[in-house]
Amino acid sequence: MLDFKLTPSRREDQPEQAEDQAYDLIIIGGGPAGLAAAIYAGRAALKALLLGGVTPGGQIANTDRVENYPGFPEGISGAELAMRFQSQAEHFVAKLANDFVTKVDFSASPFVVKTHSETYRGRAVIVATGAFPRRLGVPGEKEYFGRGVSTCATCDGFFYKDRRVVVVGGGDSAIDEGLFLTKFASEVTVIHRRDELRATKSLRERAFANPKMRFVWDSVVEEILGEDTVTGVKARNVKTGETSVIEADGVFVYVGLIPGTKLFEGQLELNEQGYIVADAHQRTSVPGVFAAGDVHSPDFRQVVIAAGAGAKAVIEADRYLAEAAGADA
Repeated sequence: MLDFKLTPSRREDQPEQAEDQAYDLIIIGGGPAGLAAAIYAGRAALKALLLGGVTPGGQIANTDRVENYPGFPEGISGAELAMRFQSQAEHFVAKLANDFVTKVDFSASPFVVKTHSETYRGRAVIVATGAFPRRLGVPGEKEYFGRGVSTCATCDGFFYKDRRVVVVGGGDSAIDEGLFLTKFASEVTVIHRRDELRATKSLRERAFANPKMRFVWDSVVEEILGEDTVTGVKARNVKTGETSVIEADGVFVYVGLIPGTKLFEGQLELNEQGYIVADAHQRTSVPGVFAAGDVHSPDFRQVVIAAGAGAKAVIEADRYLAEAAGADA
């Protein structure tokens, strides 16, 4: 449960911030949630700053093609969609900085957000730093990412119609996404380092009953093979040491997620998995600080959902700022 506490208006030792570095709202994160938040902040006439890092669009920029985002019936490349998000955000937001946040202080308002080169203060903050799929760290993974290696079956599964794919992992995400892939692929091979799945019973039963799914137990992927695109994986049995090549046109990796929350340890309430705890109104444990997207809700990992959460966070932040201004009057 969130523990809301009153936030002091300003620390006594906090110097006044230069006018051009003080904002109504600071948005941390340049993925769909952060960019959508920037658009809504501009529309709400808030003086806003978006600190988006160096890659506009976040993970969506690495997706070969997006066919389930409203407004693009023919589909659109992830990179182009990301650039369109950024272009629209730049049209509305007061300032967009391609810089990384190195430190935050949410102990008092205005909140302090530091980057490598600047210190900013904002009366409200939206954290939209996402969650990042854990990678295997094997040869070929980086080289073929977006050309056969993916971490999102919902995004890319359609492109493997009547093809063979490999799913790496044995938890709920791996099996759920593997079952989704059976709608398109001719064969889905699950490679798991243990001799039984960690997924819930209902998912296990569905997977074992699906004729398109097969399982390679006690094994890890040591290399992803390919030419122009993926052609297969080299797997090693952890018990026998025996290696084998499994032919496949695609590899989907589900070995866990890493939330982008290290900066916020000790600043915001996090759950056991490291995600930000936020309520249905995107409010975190610190009044005036909001969370949007996968950084607090990694269950869906969809662009449209993240963008909606970013919009909702701005609406709530605008209400918070209005109430705070009324209280100070």
